Amino acid sequence: MVTTAERGRQARQRLLQAATELIAERGWSAISTRMLAERAGVAPGVVHYHFTSVQALLSEAALQAARSLTAQAGPVLAGARSADEALTVLLAMLDGSGGTDAVSVLFVETYLAAARDEALQSALGEVIAEFRRQLADRLAAHAVPDPAATAAVLAAAVDGVILHRTLLPGPDGSTVATVLRRLLTAGSEATS
Repeated sequence: MVTTAERGRQARQRLLQAATELIAERGWSAISTRMLAERAGVAPGVVHYHFTSVQALLSEAALQAARSLTAQAGPVLAGARSADEALTVLLAMLDGSGGTDAVSVLFVETYLAAARDEALQSALGEVIAEFRRQLADRLAAHAVPDPAATAAVLAAAVDGVILHRTLLPGPDGSTVATVLRRLLTAGSEATS
C-alpha cells in the first residue's frame, strides 16, 4: 500500500520530470501550470502544493539535471590518468550533443533563464563552480599550469560548442578535440 507521503513524493518527481521535458520541448517561458500538470498526470493544484511557483519548479528541475550531470562527471574525471585523458572525458560529454537534443536545449534555456533570475543564477553558478573544481583538481594532479583558469576555459569552451551547435552544425568532436588539445599542450610546454 502506497502512503500519502509516498504519493506526494511520486507526484513531485513526476512534476520535476515533466518540467525537464517541457523546458527542452517548449522553452522556459512557454510553460504553464496546466501543461506541467497534464504532463505529470496530476491536478493543476498539485503543482502549487509542491512548488511556490512554476518558476520555482522549472528552476529546481533544471538545477537537478545540472547537479546530476556534474555528479556523473566527477568520478569519471577522477579516474583520468593524464590531462589528455581528462580532456577526452570532458569531450566525451559532447558526444551525442547536436545542440538540438533535449539536454543541450535544457541547458541553453536554463542559462538564459539564469540571466534574468538571481537565485537561479547563483545556484547554477555553484553547480558550474563544482564542475570546474572537479576538472581543475584533475588538471592539477597532472601538473597542468594554472589548473583553475584552464578548467574554467575548458568548461566554457564545451558550453560554447553546445550553444553554437543549437545554431549551426559543428564543429565536430575531432575538431574540438584537436584545438583544445593544442591549447592544453601549449600551456604545458610554455612552462617547461
